[in-house]
Amino acid sequence: MAKDYEDRIRRVLDYIHNNPAGDLSLDRLADVAAMSRFHWHRVFRALTGETCGQSVRRIRLHRAAVALVTSQTSIEDIAATVGYPNRYSFSRAFTAAYGQAPGAFRTAGRHLPPAALRDPKELFMYDVTLRSEPARHLVTIPHRGPYPEIGRAFEQFSALATARNLWPDLGPVIGVYLDMPGAVPDAELRSYAGAEYRADTTPEGMEPFDLPGGKSAILTFKGPYVGLSAAYDSLFGGWLPQSGETPADEPCYEIYLNDPRSTAPEDLLTEIVLPLK
Repeated sequence: MAKDYEDRIRRVLDYIHNNPAGDLSLDRLADVAAMSRFHWHRVFRALTGETCGQSVRRIRLHRAAVALVTSQTSIEDIAATVGYPNRYSFSRAFTAAYGQAPGAFRTAGRHLPPAALRDPKELFMYDVTLRSEPARHLVTIPHRGPYPEIGRAFEQFSALATARNLWPDLGPVIGVYLDMPGAVPDAELRSYAGAEYRADTTPEGMEPFDLPGGKSAILTFKGPYVGLSAAYDSLFGGWLPQSGETPADEPCYEIYLNDPRSTAPEDLLTEIVLPLK
């Protein structure tokens, strides 16, 4: 019976991600869940920790933030794509969530040329520290596709963890990224959304993933997740060539230090972990 409710939650979260400009009213989402609208709202909030409206708004605005810094699409078209009727209502909602108007956010987070094509002095330099990371056993939801869209997998992971009361057995929330953007087509990029797990049996519907730990470079980034691309450029194009260090044959991963559901985007803290030889 519990799995039936989990399936309803995952179906609704997928529907929101796939239809950001569509009808995402409580009645429509209740229809997608195949549940009475009188009870659906309470079920969704109990199993995810958010109301339907909060999830819809957060997912829509995150999609917009990604589009602002990864495309040249006009702000009006982005607003329409994520379900806002005009630029003004979109701008109000986006500014309230991200602390910047869409145009200013686009300017601040614009994508620069690849690090290899520019002088390291042009990179914004972040502090990087060396640390010995513990080995970690994760449980995850796999994601295949553009990395900025991994939020879909994190939504499902969080919903399952809440529905099954897994949080007492979970440690830091972590994203693992196996492929290099640009070297692999975006549609084929492999990543995992999950958390460190301190119990023995992998929960149904999740996949285990083990990180070996060891010497690592740690870059701490503060701000919206969409800005992490610039932090990676700084790590690989600025810090690494001057460090004397060599990356290990292990994937990078990100440790998320606070909760995007209760933290303003500009205050989000993310550790990028680069395993070293």
